[in-house]
Amino acid sequence: MKILIADDDALSRRLLEKTLERAGYEVTAVENGKQALDQLTKLEGPRLALLDWVMPELDGPEVCRRVRKRSEQTYVYMVLLTSKGTKEETVLGLESGADDYLTKPFNAEELRARLRVGERILLLEDRLVEARENMRFRATHDPLTSLLNRGAVMDLLARELHRSHREKRSTTILLGDVDHFKQVNDTYGHVVGDEVLIEIANRLIGSVRPYDFVGRYGGEEFLVVLNSCDPAFAPGRAEELRRSVSNRAIQTAKGSLNLTMSLGALMSSDWGPRPVEELLHEVDTALYKAKASGRDCLRMAQPMTKTEPEAAPLLQPVRLQR
Repeated sequence: MKILIADDDALSRRLLEKTLERAGYEVTAVENGKQALDQLTKLEGPRLALLDWVMPELDGPEVCRRVRKRSEQTYVYMVLLTSKGTKEETVLGLESGADDYLTKPFNAEELRARLRVGERILLLEDRLVEARENMRFRATHDPLTSLLNRGAVMDLLARELHRSHREKRSTTILLGDVDHFKQVNDTYGHVVGDEVLIEIANRLIGSVRPYDFVGRYGGEEFLVVLNSCDPAFAPGRAEELRRSVSNRAIQTAKGSLNLTMSLGALMSSDWGPRPVEELLHEVDTALYKAKASGRDCLRMAQPMTKTEPEAAPLLQPVRLQR
């Protein structure tokens, strides 16, 4: 583990450095408080620190205070080294953000024991952070495919649409549906159906840029958001996604399956600022047109021009079987 020593006395610094290196630590030694702060606030900086109380530039307690103000960084366990050790000084040091203190001269075994306490605390913090990130992942991702879930991808889509409108760019929204997926479940079982969905999810992720979004919209439907996508290239990008599914058989426990995907697509630059739900309705309508056109194809949603007559509303719209 990395550890920082900050002490303006060269002899003390060197003795500490040798002691900690023999104990297996990766040591960084500096001679003043400013250098210590620079090291402790680096992205991959030391997470254990021994700070002399009195140093040039910044003293030990001030280094502790400034490190604690950076709430975005991982926790740093800091031990103050002092030659006085009065109760008042101890309280002041701990209130500055230090985790522990040692009075000079100190015993090497005691130092190592106190550092092991720091290591246990850092390990506990790492486990808590990992547990928090796992909970956050489960809250925003589909448990089967590991794609963004419906709520998360719609939230990101809303933000992207707002940004693209502000920056006068275009966002392409794609809604894809696996053709005849119900037959897969009915014929081969849901385990094979799950294999199919996982593979299609992987192919979609592999066909977009790192800053695009892919989410499981529901069942066998996938929502893809192509950020800052030039409208001239949007249909071609959508076709690449369709072919990523249709052009290669999917290997399952019951053998290879040839499946296709129908896609509805929309370019936000064609529609202007509209609610996410309204745009998704238009994409969904385009998807059903693709289904009605024989499946395994793409249909683009286009806003109605003023010269086109409005179609009479259907009292009970009939949804085609997917």
